[in-house]
Amino acid sequence: MIIDKKISPRILLVDDEPTNLRILRHILQDYYKLSFAKSGEAALDLIAKEEIDLILLDVMMPNMTGHEVCRTLKSNAATKEIPVIFVTALKDAADEEQGFDIGAVDYITKPVVPAVVLARVKTHLSLTSVAKLHQTHLDLIQRLGRAAEYKDNETGMHVQRMSRYTRELALAYGFCEDYANDLMMAAPMHDIGKIGIADNILLKPGKLTAEEYEIMKTHVQIGAEILSNPRSHLIQLAHIMALSHHEKWDGSGYPNGLSKDDIPIEGRLIAVADVFDALTSERPYKRAWSIDEAVNYIFEQSGSHFDPAIPPLLKQVLPKLLEIKTEFSEVTE
Repeated sequence: MIIDKKISPRILLVDDEPTNLRILRHILQDYYKLSFAKSGEAALDLIAKEEIDLILLDVMMPNMTGHEVCRTLKSNAATKEIPVIFVTALKDAADEEQGFDIGAVDYITKPVVPAVVLARVKTHLSLTSVAKLHQTHLDLIQRLGRAAEYKDNETGMHVQRMSRYTRELALAYGFCEDYANDLMMAAPMHDIGKIGIADNILLKPGKLTAEEYEIMKTHVQIGAEILSNPRSHLIQLAHIMALSHHEKWDGSGYPNGLSKDDIPIEGRLIAVADVFDALTSERPYKRAWSIDEAVNYIFEQSGSHFDPAIPPLLKQVLPKLLEIKTEFSEVTE
């Protein structure tokens, strides 16, 4: 079946032997857009100019070997995610292991078998598509989170810092890196419900009246409703955070007055991260607290507002939090 090459991925074929390029072209030309290079240097020049989705790369080439090309690609943030499949006559297990160590995703030996080439290419392009879709999903989550913060007169840096603080606290708490990363990626959505609060309340410079405060509190339910019935694991985590980040350890929080371990740990972690960043950030209506003032306050609230297990973790990871605070500082003109 011929695929519409206007929307198909582009594959770069790299080999110093024209015959090998012709063979690969014959196998792939009906299914993918193709680019060609006869040397490692030419391949790198072409990659700098074109968007390449996958590379079939010969190993034994003069001047610059395939291994050297792959190392160069993997050392560059702009090209390190492009999957590389080595196509080579080298069949020793040690050669194959070296290729994987350098960063290749697969290894095809010459003479190539058309069905094998097509299957391997299809597999790795599918994996790349899934990864790109996941990244698009994350980008959308972060942008929606920033939308809520902009409405709340924020620069958008708050969600960047707070989500990364949450990750560090989660790691210190004992969560694995994958789950801690998921929390970091879901955290920007925790205040999405603020988009449903009227500006005269959300942006009021002075203290809210009792009635206004009750309206403000509804941002939790609004956010939970926006994130309800999730099919995505990340949106499910965001839903948990949105609904529980204003609960307090002693049961005096909202919306459900949960206490202690009835509060999801995700909500307990983000509560500390959120408050720490809010206290240490300058806003039109408040000065930025010093780091010591903020840490002391969080310890004072241990056992009432916060899970008493978390403030010590805040102190433990404080050097990392300060690095994050510097990296994602407020943008000022």
